Amino acid sequence: MPALGAILTAVITPFREADLSVDEDAFVALLAHLAANGSDGFVVCGTTGEAPTLTDEEHLDLIGLAVREKPAGATIIAGVGSNDTRHALHLTERACELGADALLSVTPYYNRPNRRGILAHYREISRAADRPIVLYNIPQRTGTDLPNDLLAELAQFDHIDAVKQANSANLAQVDGLELYTGNDEDFARTLDMGGVGGILVASHFVGPQMRRMVDEPEQRAAIDATLQPFFAALGVGPLAMTTKAGLNLLGHAAGVPRLPLVPADAAEIAVIREALVSQGLLMKDTA
Repeated sequence: MPALGAILTAVITPFREADLSVDEDAFVALLAHLAANGSDGFVVCGTTGEAPTLTDEEHLDLIGLAVREKPAGATIIAGVGSNDTRHALHLTERACELGADALLSVTPYYNRPNRRGILAHYREISRAADRPIVLYNIPQRTGTDLPNDLLAELAQFDHIDAVKQANSANLAQVDGLELYTGNDEDFARTLDMGGVGGILVASHFVGPQMRRMVDEPEQRAAIDATLQPFFAALGVGPLAMTTKAGLNLLGHAAGVPRLPLVPADAAEIAVIREALVSQGLLMKDTA
């Protein structure tokens, strides 16, 4: 088992429907539920956690809450990325002070730095950290890819120990980095190639099955085949939106997304409901 765990759930941030404030009680309850259903740890304040809509105060309060209330044995990986290096340094330093077990640092987005800029950015982040950094490569969101030769160069910096690879075309072992997939549909493939696990969203729902994919490699392909349609169904909309809709259907207090994300509509909810039924998480006669 890798130090941070194999199944790291990119946890949602529950918001109260009345005023869209952070529902801390629901957040803590969700961590406990996920830990009891296969999750080894949690990425807090990532994309699925709607970090772009959190104030810095909310962001850091959630990291601190997760550290204080984490289930026994679980790890907390704090999202600390920004397209402003100064801001990323601030979040990195504060997350370390708050006691996060590791840091998730996304490639700077929108301003799209070149290779030298990426190296300079992460050199500063590595100097500010005193615990493991997980790089996050997701060019479909950031506009910039980290090719594997650049990842290998970044792995030479202190504390840069792993990568969350969300570009399926780049999915490969890189010297000096533990490999996590950022795509649920690539989880089995990542484990098969010797990767340590995934930073996952479907584990909000099918954590026990994903746990079996780690613990029972001889059954991995068969389990993966049964889960691929579920992964696809969650992709009917932005994952923060669809995950909240699914959790609400199961009775968890997930609330609604903050704008610019909107709640799932009737057609999207129908897709998500059917996917939950297919996994035995909802009874068909209640769907």
